[in-house]
Amino acid sequence: MSEQRREPSKAQLARHAARELAVQGLYQWQLTEKPIAAVEAEFRSQIADEDLEDHENWHKVMGIADLALFHQLLHEVARHRRELDATIAPLLDRRLEDLDLIELAILRLGAYELAKRPEVPYRAVINEGVELAKSFGATEGHKYVNGILDKLAAKLRGAEVSARRR
Repeated sequence: MSEQRREPSKAQLARHAARELAVQGLYQWQLTEKPIAAVEAEFRSQIADEDLEDHENWHKVMGIADLALFHQLLHEVARHRRELDATIAPLLDRRLEDLDLIELAILRLGAYELAKRPEVPYRAVINEGVELAKSFGATEGHKYVNGILDKLAAKLRGAEVSARRR
């Protein structure tokens, strides 16, 4: 018996778009070290660029994104960076500084959601991280992100993970 996939709701698409923007914003913040408010302002002031793929065209993504969630994720991940890094670092097979910046942004976002947004199911956090890594990360980066977020979920949301696996 095959499982039929449901189309995502408008709210789910808006949350996914907010996470896409947040990852791109966090990447830019990590790369440029600009204040996070300046990064957000740049995103919000973008004009349409028809030469870009839809998921890379900030202007188009802004049109469907949950902008309040984008703002929250961008600012809160930046604000809690040290705490998030301390949570992620022991699970890595390399130094945090040696991670690809896009994968680091995705892991920080996932760590934030696992630690600070308990209303988001851990499986949704992992799935979003994997999808973001497939869209923006290195070829096999999604597998690495999946493994780290899975370990982090077990650490931060042990009861939820155990209940799901029973």
